[in-house]
Amino acid sequence: MKDKIKRTWPWYLLAVGLVAADQVVKLWVRSAMALGETRPFIPHFIELYHLQNTGGAFSLLAGQTWMLTVLSAVATVALAVCIWGDYVTTNTFSRLCLTCVLAGAAGNLIDRAAFGAVTDMFNFTFIRFGVFNVADMWVVGGVIGYCAYLIYLQVKENRHEVDH
Repeated sequence: MKDKIKRTWPWYLLAVGLVAADQVVKLWVRSAMALGETRPFIPHFIELYHLQNTGGAFSLLAGQTWMLTVLSAVATVALAVCIWGDYVTTNTFSRLCLTCVLAGAAGNLIDRAAFGAVTDMFNFTFIRFGVFNVADMWVVGGVIGYCAYLIYLQVKENRHEVDH
């Protein structure tokens, strides 16, 4: 048990730090910008655009906050258990990816539970795309990284089979 705690606490601590970063940005947006207000962030690339999203990604299931809150809670617990039990992680990179997804799920869960909507703020100005937040970046980055890791493992296994 002590070994498991020693192995997992840095990942949970990192997740807490990532959630804190997400919540600080959201708090700033809610306090410094009116709902619907925009401000330049990176000119001709990204603007800050204060939205409250009652749905999921791209406002899917808008208005279904209770269901998304339950799904976020289940995902957060499942990811925390996976990190604890090393169920789908085998190395530092895979643990980092899962920790990012955990932090993103938890960050958006906090918003849904506390405010009934997720605070979104980043909007690409050069393409039509969904408005997103820091937690969304953790989720997307973690999922992309983990998928790349799984592809790497598959390629490595296929090469090993061909060589033998």
